[in-house]
Amino acid sequence: MNRIGERIKKRREQFKMQLNELAEKVGISPSALSQIEKAKSFPSIITLKTIAENLHTTVGELIGENESLANNPVVYKTDIKFIHQNKSGTLFYLLSNHDANKLMDTYLVRFSKASAIDGFFISAFGQVFSYVLSGEIRFDLDGKSYVLKPGDNIYFNAKLQFNAINFSDGISEILWVQSPLALINT
Repeated sequence: MNRIGERIKKRREQFKMQLNELAEKVGISPSALSQIEKAKSFPSIITLKTIAENLHTTVGELIGENESLANNPVVYKTDIKFIHQNKSGTLFYLLSNHDANKLMDTYLVRFSKASAIDGFFISAFGQVFSYVLSGEIRFDLDGKSYVLKPGDNIYFNAKLQFNAINFSDGISEILWVQSPLALINT
């Protein structure tokens, strides 16, 4: 039980989220969340699920279900995890195993017509590398725009203002590599 609270606190801090902010999103008091993080109380499964959703993870991850995955460097195509679809219709898939000690997260981002990554990744520490797999993507980066086609890539500081928008009539896909936990609540 102690480890669940540690994992929640670590994940919350990685998002630079205050305790009271997460508590409000989850619908519990800050003192209740503090008790959970300090392993003085255990959340209900519904509360744990809501905490996981607001920290962009799974209940399994918070209870340590996947800790053995750190020893398995391979993610097979059948094991790729869908994690989110934003309001514009862009789909996000996690391509790497969960590991609290990893230095980068790798995503497959699949854009529908005219969709974008807006609202999913935030400005953060570290760098971003993105490689266009299919279609055309317009990257808006710190006031400039770049249209990238399959095989093109872009590398930039994650603190810059950025967005990526599908610039083709069909589906476009990119590989997105970034320092971990640079997601926002959606």
